[in-house]
Amino acid sequence: MHTLLRSHAETVVQASIAAVQPDGAVRRALSGISFPGRVVLVSVGKAAWQMAKAAHDCLGGRIERGAVITKYGHVKGPIGNFACYEAGHPVPDANSFLATQAALDLVSGLGPKDTVLFLLSGGGSALFEKPLVPAETLQDVTAQLLACGADIVEMNTVRKRLSAVKGGRFASLCAPAQVFSVVLSDILGDPLDMIASGPAAPDASTSAEAVAVAKKYALRLTPETLALLETETPKSLSNVTTQITGSVRELCAAAARSCASLGYAPVLLTDRLCCEAREAGSFLASVLRTHADCETPTAFLAGGETVVRLTGSGKGGRNQELALAAASGIDGLPGACVFSFGSDGTDGPTDAAGGYVDGGTAAALKAAGLDVFSVLRENDSYHALEKTGGLLFTGPTGTNVNDVAVALIRPEKM
Repeated sequence: MHTLLRSHAETVVQASIAAVQPDGAVRRALSGISFPGRVVLVSVGKAAWQMAKAAHDCLGGRIERGAVITKYGHVKGPIGNFACYEAGHPVPDANSFLATQAALDLVSGLGPKDTVLFLLSGGGSALFEKPLVPAETLQDVTAQLLACGADIVEMNTVRKRLSAVKGGRFASLCAPAQVFSVVLSDILGDPLDMIASGPAAPDASTSAEAVAVAKKYALRLTPETLALLETETPKSLSNVTTQITGSVRELCAAAARSCASLGYAPVLLTDRLCCEAREAGSFLASVLRTHADCETPTAFLAGGETVVRLTGSGKGGRNQELALAAASGIDGLPGACVFSFGSDGTDGPTDAAGGYVDGGTAAALKAAGLDVFSVLRENDSYHALEKTGGLLFTGPTGTNVNDVAVALIRPEKM
């Protein structure tokens, strides 16, 4: 392993995540805001605890009560009198349903002068859920969407129609109270109706589009589920004010600044990466091959969210798969590495934030009796990278603004 490049990767990961913490954004959103009646808080998503903590610090006792719903392992301690819940992700579980019902109980009975302070971040589609179909049916549909390679917009177009809280329905349930929503975006282009499936946003997608997604991926659906896909969601909401903050653009900019501080000339390839993880890894390896003779250390960055098409039963996440897919392309290339990480610190159903490979990774895997292509076919990037020291760990970060992949190249003489 190239120890200098590995060290640089760690530096970029830590600096990038530190720069996109939601604390300041929440404080700015609440600065100067006056709420006339009672205020209750509902905070949902992978960054829910961090956002709720910032709101509590900003407003103090002005918030009467609150519910925080986040992923397992993401609650970092008590926040005033707020009830904190941990639940399933990326597939909703019984705790998702229990926590969501607690939040709905919290906002019931409010008047027109009262406010629901709704703090939303990515991951809410699984964490915040009251299904309109049996729980096992919803879990099966979610698992099918994850396995077939559907992108996040396609997934949410389907999921919001199977839910009593998605697609603007949560805001409808809060009425006549006002909803003041602060949203941390984890979807390219920041579409409010798609972030966590838009619980407090009018739904721009249509039932026809939902049915088209089901047909495209040949989803196995019950008649009840198909009937719900054909049902429209709220197209207008009169009780919602929204401020959107944070995005993958900020994450890419922070990563670029960190690379520059380490002596690399940063080149942003895209902040809208949307393809299969394996394809993205192969592409970044090709970019490094093209620039292998560069005289200046260079960092190529690509932010966004890739997808994984499941062909095996291994363990891994999209960022780990992206990195591993680059290993063969940069095999033997000195001064080159590719690493990719999720800003939330948890890549797929694993405890790693992402993965790292360099010019020696493919050879190290071969020495361990592993073939890169076979590992990718089994979707077992986690265990492969574990053997080479290529897993990136941050723990839960408190934010969630997509992923960024970085390809570094340094002249051999440096």
